[in-house]
Amino acid sequence: MPRRNLLWLIAITLISLLCYQRVQRNPYGRVLGDAMGKIEQRHLEPIEPLDLFEGAMDGMLGQLDDYSAYIRPADLQEFHETIDQQFSGVGMEVGLDPKTRQLTVLSPLVGSPAYVAGIRAGDHLLRIDDSATQGMPLKDAVGLLRGEPGSAVTLTIQHEGEEKPIELKITRAVIQVDTVVGDTRNADGSWNFFLEGRDRTGYVRINSFVDKTVSDLQQALEWLQEHEMRGLVLDLRDDPGGLLSSTVDVCDLFIDSGVIVTTRRRDGRISETYEASGNGPFTDFPMAVLVNNYTASAAEIVAACLQDHHRAVVVGQRSFGKGTIQEVMDLENGCGAMKLTTASYWRPSGKNIHRLRNADDKDEWGVRPDEGCKVVLDAEELAKWRLWRQHRDIYKPNGVAKPAEPFVDRQLMRAAEYVEKTNDVR
Repeated sequence: MPRRNLLWLIAITLISLLCYQRVQRNPYGRVLGDAMGKIEQRHLEPIEPLDLFEGAMDGMLGQLDDYSAYIRPADLQEFHETIDQQFSGVGMEVGLDPKTRQLTVLSPLVGSPAYVAGIRAGDHLLRIDDSATQGMPLKDAVGLLRGEPGSAVTLTIQHEGEEKPIELKITRAVIQVDTVVGDTRNADGSWNFFLEGRDRTGYVRINSFVDKTVSDLQQALEWLQEHEMRGLVLDLRDDPGGLLSSTVDVCDLFIDSGVIVTTRRRDGRISETYEASGNGPFTDFPMAVLVNNYTASAAEIVAACLQDHHRAVVVGQRSFGKGTIQEVMDLENGCGAMKLTTASYWRPSGKNIHRLRNADDKDEWGVRPDEGCKVVLDAEELAKWRLWRQHRDIYKPNGVAKPAEPFVDRQLMRAAEYVEKTNDVR
């Protein structure tokens, strides 16, 4: 036997022994494989082995907690795009008109191919290449708008107030979604980070925490300081979280020293402690943080850190209570990935953030507003706030947006009042 073949045989034998030993340690793996084989061979209707595997993965991960999940190969790219807030497409936010159910442009992203082509907020999107959009699910439409950078797509657009639709051929490009935004748009489409109607009160909203969030936030804060900001409202409402590393760096901008957050594994002991570098450049102005019951995960870390260090007051209502960390683990042979909960994170004070399944309002979880800063919006008022906020975010490159329905953001007003009052006392 040639030496090379002999080496291969030895290697295969060793691998087989290791796999056998692993199965012996966990006999359920062998049973699962046997069950899949019997189903594949004997079920009344034929079924693909991959479908069986994916169903088994869904079942296993679904037994763990609310945030562990199996990610199918077909969904993996979309998952990473959501995490990174980066994708390839034409660069516009779309939604369904609630009255006509017609696909409608909410806002072109400034500088994107859609923006350059002259697409406006309020435009109806009638066709994407040869596909009519009437009745098309929003997810399917978004999938057609996205594609490889450099590829072209033809859109049939009905401009608001015009009779005839037009066709626009647009080349897709890599799009990065803003995660750090202001109160309103300037004439050139950039964000205005001062709160409208207030005396130099800064306003910064973070939609999620990704790699570029820290640099974008620092740039916005430097601009505000150059223009004599008197205090800051940091809006984390509806922020679902994001990267732990980005979260730690954001906190580090605002505090002088001390613990930002700690993480613990399943034995309950602290596994990681993240501390301030001592080089925070934005530590000396009044500050309020806005949260609501959809402020979660990484956003809760920021609110808890600034509250525990008495750097800012927290205004709004109790946050969601998502205090666990998920790691994404790729599976072999292109079989997708697991999003697995591997740790929990805790406030600088040592208090818990995560809301357990059986927790009630009296238990310690989430981030509560400071004394006198609780402002609760009911479901109807929350829905109105979201529509009002969405309208203020719209940028129309070829016109002025219609006035929004009158709305008073009571949570924002309370935060601004605190910042301004604190600055006057100083």
